[in-house]
Amino acid sequence: MDVALFDFELPPGQIAQHPAPERDASRLLVLDRAAGCTRAHTTVAGLPEHLRAGDLLVTNDTRVFPARLLGRRDPSGGAVECLLLRRLDEERWEALVHPGQKLKPGRRAVFEGHGLALRAEILERHFHGRRTIRLWAEGGRAVDDVVDAIGHVPLPPYIHRADEREDRERYQTVFARARGSVAAPTAGLHFTGRLLDRVEALGVERAEVTLHVGYGTFKPVHAERVEEHRVDEETYEISEDAAARIERARRDRRRVIAVGTTTTRTLEAAALRGEGRVQPGRAATDLFIYPGFRFQVLDGLFTNFHLPRSSLLMLVAAFAGREPVLEAYREAVARGYRFYSYGDAMLVL
Repeated sequence: MDVALFDFELPPGQIAQHPAPERDASRLLVLDRAAGCTRAHTTVAGLPEHLRAGDLLVTNDTRVFPARLLGRRDPSGGAVECLLLRRLDEERWEALVHPGQKLKPGRRAVFEGHGLALRAEILERHFHGRRTIRLWAEGGRAVDDVVDAIGHVPLPPYIHRADEREDRERYQTVFARARGSVAAPTAGLHFTGRLLDRVEALGVERAEVTLHVGYGTFKPVHAERVEEHRVDEETYEISEDAAARIERARRDRRRVIAVGTTTTRTLEAAALRGEGRVQPGRAATDLFIYPGFRFQVLDGLFTNFHLPRSSLLMLVAAFAGREPVLEAYREAVARGYRFYSYGDAMLVL
């Protein structure tokens, strides 16, 4: 399948650079999967009108940490930027560093702020700017505490501004619990406590899973053929309670609705691993969902609008059909919807 089949025109001005004034004030396009056409244009606050008692809403409770560190080379003083990708052990991390050519094994950097300091040493070089680094805090402080104090919110590359104080709260879902993501599961950014209360009052059940979102979520599809693309591996975890809720809903033939593509990949990866049943536990997945994929768990999807030619757009197209999704995207563009992480949303039922 040709990657060009997932292209669409998007005016740059419709790429959201800031969040909506209120989380649930974002616009919502409702797509009827069976009919292959738009059912409604509303706002996220109107989501309960499209749900029903017995539905199971599954969210991703991962928490973004301020993984972007700005500092200087030690001792030369040149500027250094480091994006922490994942922790390997007590001291070692996988990271992206810049400028890569000058940060070879053995070189050091320091990151400071609020009277605190982190020191880093480059241990190994890998492909595409990745490094293994050793990271430690001065004064015996916990590294995570210092990262939280001096780190910056790692906003997506298509948001062309520096992070602001507001982003610490708005680039985090209201159900974020498990620290570990370098990017938000952005569909969840639209939810408020008030909206969740209304959904639960309707008789909608909820379950939470965890998938830590890696930098690979922004990985472009460079291949010409969809089948040649590879998705970076990410770690997920499903509790005994969540697995039981999901399997009970499936057994009762109630709708399982995923909030976001990360939740979707978690559910479908777990079902593949469990040979048809969503099993509890912790695992890693590099599942790439594109048209032709056979969904075993999902009955509905709440998601943001995604990049042209992206693996996330391909996932939505796999669930709702390529032409209906692209037609909905064209309609959203024509109506001035806002796109990507801080943009508007789509509900596919």
